[in-house]
Amino acid sequence: MTKRVALYTRVSTDSQTVENQQLELKAMAGRLGWIVVAELADEGISGAKGREQRPAFDRLMQMVTRREIDLIAVWSVDRLGRSLQNLIGFLNEINERQVDLYLHTQGLDTSTSAGRAMFSMLSVFAEFERAILRERIMAGLARSTKKPGRPPIDDEKAEKIRRELSRGTSINATAKKFKCGVGTVHRIKVKLAA
Repeated sequence: MTKRVALYTRVSTDSQTVENQQLELKAMAGRLGWIVVAELADEGISGAKGREQRPAFDRLMQMVTRREIDLIAVWSVDRLGRSLQNLIGFLNEINERQVDLYLHTQGLDTSTSAGRAMFSMLSVFAEFERAILRERIMAGLARSTKKPGRPPIDDEKAEKIRRELSRGTSINATAKKFKCGVGTVHRIKVKLAA
């Protein structure tokens, strides 16, 4: 079966060009008999930018969603983005739509069994990275001497707030007057009414 392919290229600065990436990818498509249905390029846009700031990448993902392509061909993994977590999210999204990925410089083609194995290894490493990050966060929280949430207000200030509320002052005005949160004043008012 002939594959419908979208070529995606990106460069970070205006002084660079996507021409070399496009030439190599078109040559590969010709050798493998792929039908190039779109050539999409984000020029002068960092890979750290999100989908909403990369019009060609956004168009690519729309094509994936509409099942207009079978394969995405990219010069290198770093042309897709700089975050491993975002890359794995991208790979999962295209995989759900049965769209394969070809990375020219890495020699990764998820339409092959070797490419799918590499994809699975990337997923394992991404999961490992998330687990390590979670462990670090939990360890940091355990070491922290600071209690979560806001510190309680002292009894004297709470009494002043009660008096102000009993005079009919609104919750917002009371919070502003005593420089505390609206939620704090609301909780005091609820206890006052009880």
